[in-house]
Amino acid sequence: MGLNREELVKAIREGRTSLGIELGSTRIKAVLTGPDHTPIASGSHDWENRYEDHIWTYSLEDIWTGIRNSYSAMAGEVEELYKTELTTIGSIGFSAMMHGYMVFDRDDNLLVPFRTWRNTITEEASEKLTRLFHYPIPQRWSIAHLYQAMLNGEMHVSDIHFQTTLAGYVHWKMTGQKVLGVGEASGMFPIDPSTGTYYSSMVNQFDQLVEANGLSWRLEDIFPKVLTAGEQAGTLTEAGAVLLDSSGRLQPGIPLCPPEGDAGTGMAATNSVAVRTGNVSAGTSVFAMIVLEKELSKVHPEIDLVTTPSGDPVAMVHCNNCTSDLNAWISLFQEVTESFGMKMDKDRLFSVLYQKALEGDPECGGLLAYNYFSGEHITGFEEGRPLFVRTPESRFNLSNFMRVHLFTALGALKTGLDILLKEEGIKVDKVYGHGGLFKTKGVGQKIMAAAMNAPVSVMETAGEGGAWGIALLAAYMKEKKEGQTLVDYLAEEVFAGESGTSMEPDPVDVEGFDQFIARYAKGLSIERAAVDHLS
Repeated sequence: MGLNREELVKAIREGRTSLGIELGSTRIKAVLTGPDHTPIASGSHDWENRYEDHIWTYSLEDIWTGIRNSYSAMAGEVEELYKTELTTIGSIGFSAMMHGYMVFDRDDNLLVPFRTWRNTITEEASEKLTRLFHYPIPQRWSIAHLYQAMLNGEMHVSDIHFQTTLAGYVHWKMTGQKVLGVGEASGMFPIDPSTGTYYSSMVNQFDQLVEANGLSWRLEDIFPKVLTAGEQAGTLTEAGAVLLDSSGRLQPGIPLCPPEGDAGTGMAATNSVAVRTGNVSAGTSVFAMIVLEKELSKVHPEIDLVTTPSGDPVAMVHCNNCTSDLNAWISLFQEVTESFGMKMDKDRLFSVLYQKALEGDPECGGLLAYNYFSGEHITGFEEGRPLFVRTPESRFNLSNFMRVHLFTALGALKTGLDILLKEEGIKVDKVYGHGGLFKTKGVGQKIMAAAMNAPVSVMETAGEGGAWGIALLAAYMKEKKEGQTLVDYLAEEVFAGESGTSMEPDPVDVEGFDQFIARYAKGLSIERAAVDHLS
């Protein structure tokens, strides 16, 4: 039984709340939770990355406008629902899409436009560092971006005084602290599980490259300090309070938890931080994470090794593309309905068209699509071209059309999952799904179960996503009992037995997905031709 309205008003006024703000690829979301960890108010701001000078980026103005707008919308909902102003909060956490490249000079000026995770421009650095470290270094990782800038001879490199991620940047401006949560840091540079910070041997190896380039800084000089879930990561400064709440009502001094990436917040939001649990986040990008019992037998370029917010090793399959092309088609269908004078609610449109996919042929009727808005490292593409292909014999109807676009949203992901589950023999007891793909009940879940050939669960809270996850991490920092681990806190204080709605894989869907993937693999040369010839 949740708290009643009077109890919630009292909790808000007394600051017995937690706020999580996550900067996703297409939306910045703020979620305020009450003493029982239930979301009590939220606000969001839509934004889009820009492709400027061959770089996927967001401007600093985009970042701060989006944060202020999402906070303002959340605070406005508090006023509307509870007739009280939001002046204090018990704890705050910031999260964002992981990886990328943000570098600043000694005067705190951004040296080059923010290079997001979506850029596939660091192939040379990725390959060389993977060989040097004997550890997979994907192209989107921050260290790959740094080394590529060094290899390119970019002038700004000598002026770097601080390098961080988007979450680390926002947290720094809010608190003055140059820190990262360990899960987020594991997307900058490899983390040693035994120490909970960057592998010292690899830091030394990289510093030799730095020295060979005649640079005066060393990695430990410019990288953020690594913190673990539960540690306090500073307090909201006066300047930070103004940046967050332009109305000036929010008071400084609020404690903040370590900033985390969307991988870690997804684990928290789905209660999948324990060994042999996994979760799949499917939105603009898609990634699957499994908390490992043991190290993998060898380096797989398709598999990232990151950590939970507590520092436990995690195998992650990350794909740059998931629902962007699917969303574009939905928008087209919305435009069609509006052309006939019908005002169709977009959520209803998504629901109806997603459900239609369940009526399609198991293998999509011979249709083929690629959802590559940007490059896809797992299949070897540095750029992408969204593509839909069929033969004259294909069964071209709406159900198969929707089904193939849902299947292809998970096409690249399945390549990496097969390595983990089949080649490495990794065992998973529970897999949780969250993100936009799962909003329509039973559809994304059914297709994900077919892709993984494993049961997939979705919780009612999954729709709140990473913003709720970082709010939980902020609450854990403030509320944890002596010796209480994050695994125990989530199980005992937050989820308390909730396991979500589980769906077993349908053998017909599994076989259909395997047939589709065979067609998908054969057709990659079509995608290559599109990239090569369509500029």
